[in-house]
Amino acid sequence: MTRDRTGRIIGASFGLFFVQANAGALPTRIGTPLRVLAAAAFVALVVFGGRGSGTGSTERTTGGAGFGRRYWYVVAAEVAGLAAGLVVISRVLHTPQAAVGWIAFVVGVHFFGLAAAWRRPELHVLGAALTACGTGGLALAALGASAAAIATVAGILPGVLLLGSVWWSGRARRVVAP
Repeated sequence: MTRDRTGRIIGASFGLFFVQANAGALPTRIGTPLRVLAAAAFVALVVFGGRGSGTGSTERTTGGAGFGRRYWYVVAAEVAGLAAGLVVISRVLHTPQAAVGWIAFVVGVHFFGLAAAWRRPELHVLGAALTACGTGGLALAALGASAAAIATVAGILPGVLLLGSVWWSGRARRVVAP
């Protein structure tokens, strides 16, 4: 398995987790189909690698995901940011409904670090989108919005963005032979 494929599976796993963890805040008639669709998308991404079908396609080998020291620095900063923020949210601010917004925010910011570590500037777009979702979730929590609204903006939408970006990255990195 290539490093890029491993990275895409990690991204798809987190996308699936975001949807599964947050769909429970929605009415069952909406949450259950979302969970099923996310699971189906994850399985399709794992089986097909997000590359679609076709013969003669090969994956580029430059600019791939590397799991070296710079990657682990980014992950360590992400974990520290998540932990510190969740402690403040729960113990200082007493606003547990803001947790999902904080998580999406930190995950989004970590993609800026990954973009630099992996020399993949396209990850800035995903980072900006996830950071915006997290910011929106934090704002909704501060305004006293419903759990369903917060879960949709800061949980389900980031999950869909992660799953979609994995699919797109597989398609965009595909090189079709003439």
